[in-house]
Amino acid sequence: MPAEFTDADAAALYDLLNPWDPGRFPSDAFYDELVTAAGSVLDLGCGTGAMLHRARERRHTGRLVGLDPDRAALARARRRTDVEWVEGTAADACWDAEFDLATMVSHAFQCLVTDEDLRASLAAVRAALGPEGRFAFETRHPQARAWEDWNPSNATDVVAAGGRALRVWHEVEDVTGDVVTFTETTAEAGGAVLRVDRTSLRFLDVPALDAFLTEAGFAVEARYGDWHSGPLTAASREIVTIARRA
Repeated sequence: MPAEFTDADAAALYDLLNPWDPGRFPSDAFYDELVTAAGSVLDLGCGTGAMLHRARERRHTGRLVGLDPDRAALARARRRTDVEWVEGTAADACWDAEFDLATMVSHAFQCLVTDEDLRASLAAVRAALGPEGRFAFETRHPQARAWEDWNPSNATDVVAAGGRALRVWHEVEDVTGDVVTFTETTAEAGGAVLRVDRTSLRFLDVPALDAFLTEAGFAVEARYGDWHSGPLTAASREIVTIARRA
């Protein structure tokens, strides 16, 4: 039998596969600049807290709050005690006009799959922002059909803590409308499966996304098709949005 692979192991593997590194990743640099300029920040779907950890390391002196429903991820986030960490979802947020900036990074916005969850989450985010507050997030552009690359032939090999060799891959189970359901499999290098996680993500196009934002009382301040502030084009793989309270 393969060795146990716990939620804590999965959270540590996430950090290994997805390091927060603005020097390497333009997406991280994009958000780092926004966070640095904001006096108070709410990061929804903060995961293991890497973005806010870095903000404190770079001597951000304002209020930083990370919100996530994953207890194992939050346990890693809480290794830093000078940030507020809250267990919950975006729809659970109950702050009132307390933040200059709200973020959903690493495509966390796509985890809002149903119309009801989108509406409740956007309403809670808007309520949490001050009068001049901004909400920054990104979603994969459906025209790029990113899910077509989520298959075992694109597996990632990694050496985890203790020299443990692992292989991680994705497989799409279903595409219904704008919702894609897929699995992430973590296995030992020899092939023994340790863990299978199932996720659904929503791929909103621009008109549908903006309809939800408008309904929630947001106005789009800036919209980009890449992490260098380039315009949306027929080749864009991302929809990067900065919205303000309308």
